[in-house]
Amino acid sequence: MRKVRLTVSKVCWNILLMLVIASTGYAQNTVQKRSLNVDDLFKIKGVSSPKISPDGKWIAYTVTNTSLKKNKSETRIWMKSTSGGEAIPMTMEGTTSGNPRWSPDGKYLSFTASRNDKKTQVWVLNRDGGEGQQLTHVKQGIEDYAWSPDGKQLALVIKEMSADEKQDTTKKEEPKPIVITRLQFKRDYAGYLDTLHTHIYVYNLAQDSLRQVTSGEYNDSDPVWSPDGNRIAFVSNRTNMPDRNSNTDIWVVNANNTDKGTHPTQVTTNDGPDHSPAWSPDGNTITYVTSRQPELLWYDVSELAKAPATGGSSTILTPKLDRNVSSPHFSNDGKYIYFGLEDSGEQQVAKIDADGHNLDRVISGDLSAWSYDLGPNGNIATLITKSNLPEEVFTYRDGKLDQFTHTNRALLDSLNLAEVRNIHFKSKDGTPIEGFMTLPVGYQKGKKYPTLLRIHGGPVAQFSFEFNFNSQLFAANGYVVINVNPRGSSGYGQAFSKAIWADWGHKDYQDVMAGVDYAIDQGIADPDHLGVGGWSYGGILTDHVITQTGRFKAAISGASEVLYTSNYGHDQYQLQWEKELGLPWKHQKAWDRISPFWDVEKITTPTLLMGGTKDFNVPLINSEQLYEALKRIGKVDTKLIVYPGQHHGFTLPSFRKDVLERYLDWYGKYVK
Repeated sequence: MRKVRLTVSKVCWNILLMLVIASTGYAQNTVQKRSLNVDDLFKIKGVSSPKISPDGKWIAYTVTNTSLKKNKSETRIWMKSTSGGEAIPMTMEGTTSGNPRWSPDGKYLSFTASRNDKKTQVWVLNRDGGEGQQLTHVKQGIEDYAWSPDGKQLALVIKEMSADEKQDTTKKEEPKPIVITRLQFKRDYAGYLDTLHTHIYVYNLAQDSLRQVTSGEYNDSDPVWSPDGNRIAFVSNRTNMPDRNSNTDIWVVNANNTDKGTHPTQVTTNDGPDHSPAWSPDGNTITYVTSRQPELLWYDVSELAKAPATGGSSTILTPKLDRNVSSPHFSNDGKYIYFGLEDSGEQQVAKIDADGHNLDRVISGDLSAWSYDLGPNGNIATLITKSNLPEEVFTYRDGKLDQFTHTNRALLDSLNLAEVRNIHFKSKDGTPIEGFMTLPVGYQKGKKYPTLLRIHGGPVAQFSFEFNFNSQLFAANGYVVINVNPRGSSGYGQAFSKAIWADWGHKDYQDVMAGVDYAIDQGIADPDHLGVGGWSYGGILTDHVITQTGRFKAAISGASEVLYTSNYGHDQYQLQWEKELGLPWKHQKAWDRISPFWDVEKITTPTLLMGGTKDFNVPLINSEQLYEALKRIGKVDTKLIVYPGQHHGFTLPSFRKDVLERYLDWYGKYVK
């Protein structure tokens, strides 16, 4: 009996053990996914800057981690073999590194960091391992760099030293008055602008010597070496009054000159901005991005062009494309030119024959490829985001696009993300409009939901096939989110973009409202529970919306403008204001006609206003004026949230968290 009981016990134990294992496996396979929350913004790692090694065997890239506890972000450089395997961290924790570049022989990986002297310098490390070594020791630091083809020199962009830097003192000086003499005298993040200029220098690694190759009362940037290493192409505005125009040209200077490049060769002569130069493999041609109608400002569509490297007649390669292009590069054999292409909610990588024929959208679809790098044999490393995927590195080889990094896989696998639909509808006047609709998590067909119209900045920008954290957050909290690309947006051609020229808050207002009506007609949006909001131009158009309709139960206007004349001389857009509306003392009616401030008494929507104290892009004075007016009138609830020390885009994690929490609280109070 004892033996039988032992046998039965053993059998029971084995059965029990098998059941436990089976149930555990089942539980692991059916882990309940959770909804996204505010803190997930800081758990998402930012991937960027993919660079393929010269032999095509490695891809370097950056990963940014954000710590709410430390209230800061940190960027490290990583490397991964194109044949697979684990990613390898190349720079240490506790410091921030960026701008990874491979030495031409592929042995070294360079980057920029400000570690020892708090100035940005070029650092280098051996691909096989070891600590990074500081390569440059420029007193005032460097702003950009590029390897020479033979790997023996670097082209550096260096700003002239200030008086304090020349004094070479570590003593803390008392604040000094800021003397302003420039027409364009301030810029967001940079603050008040000085008259110091940036120039191109050549640093010889073996000799540890620095030689200046451009000079003058100009700012020179974006150095690109010729294939033979004897010349450097760069971008510069060398007009008499650069603050009065946006005219940059492509120039070429002898990399071996000793006269500081006093007589560079002018490659382009277009009156608009020419930039992003890239050499053909034979060194005879430079391709670049141009805008031929500078009077249209940001409404002008950028085009792909090429010109002889010695100067002469240029050729527009995409005259009929009518879409913005960026970042051109010749293929290794010189037969094609690759470039970024913005088109109808997509960011693509395209190529065209070097003579301008046979456009091929190499990487396209429901995605946004924000940057790319060409490797040997036509391979591409590109940074891609989709509606359900934050930026990751993808590779394109032999006609196949594959995800290369999976930096956020663990987090994404734990989240129940919302469905995003690409929508199309017509505006009031019949104009076709595109947008995106994010459905609430757990959406049920036939049920109407509280709905938020969220408007993009710009105005010349667009919502695209990309991971939109804010929309996902709102959807996780039960909202439908409508993201419309109204007239003024990029991606749909110059006429579409220019449609709001000197007429903000008219056709773009009709377009975003048509998006709301579309969602209502689909039986998805609840017309009695609507909210609106946006940042930058999204806030500007929000101000127009709430002065023209009372349909919304709540509005959030971030970093917006409301009384446009108050911005002249106070923000960084004096040139743009003058071009689009005229001088305010001569054309006051044009400024006032489109300023929402004069219609503040029509606002019946509870409005939350936000802004940073150091925002020179859209200064806080706008939010202050609208807040003061609404508070004085006293018809609607209003609050003004001021974030000390923040520019147009907030960088302090605790403030970014606060913004999102206030979004949810304000909409929760009035829309739900």
